Amino acid sequence: MTINLLTENLDETTIPEKFKEPETGAIRLQDLINSYNELEKKMGQSSAAAAAPNTPEEYSIACDHGMFEPDMEINTRMHAKGFSNEQAQEAYDLAAEKMVPMVQEVASEFKAEQEVEKLIAHFGGAEKWREMSRQLLAFGQKNLPEDVLDTLTSSFEGVMALHRMMQGNEPVLNKNNKKVEKNDTKDLNSMMRDPRYWRDRDPAFVEKVTQGFKAMYGN
Repeated sequence: MTINLLTENLDETTIPEKFKEPETGAIRLQDLINSYNELEKKMGQSSAAAAAPNTPEEYSIACDHGMFEPDMEINTRMHAKGFSNEQAQEAYDLAAEKMVPMVQEVASEFKAEQEVEKLIAHFGGAEKWREMSRQLLAFGQKNLPEDVLDTLTSSFEGVMALHRMMQGNEPVLNKNNKKVEKNDTKDLNSMMRDPRYWRDRDPAFVEKVTQGFKAMYGN
């Protein structure tokens, strides 16, 4: 009787049935070897995917948000730590997730400060602007739907449109007028939120809004 030294010491209870002969229970060694080789190949591919590229320049990082671009100094430091491309991408994604909203908020605050400075200059100083802003807010709350007022008060151009309304130089959509059809009111609200009306002062669009008011309220 010939003894196969390669299989003699294997615990057959640990060998899956697919590697045994159905009739005799003998181990199909070649199938076992093939399966092991395939597993080793997959593990090698996985390991290669998780490995750092040869150089920092070989990182392929997507920054589709447009707020910043891949930075070579950062890539070099990640490469020194053995970051794979996937890990490096995740680091950039996390930075964007946390930083982009923060940058946008700071930019919005900066823009708002600039807009307030323009309004202060336009109305002749901080004291006059404070009084005017109080009057404009009271006027807007009385005469405009909340969403339209929010839109107008978010920019210099919008505030100036609100000021013209208060002076009687622009038509005003009275939110308490019960005779106005709901759909007509909705259309005019939408038109007043359009930047062509309150920012660009597009003559044709302003006239369209004015005609809409005239149709609803008369002259």
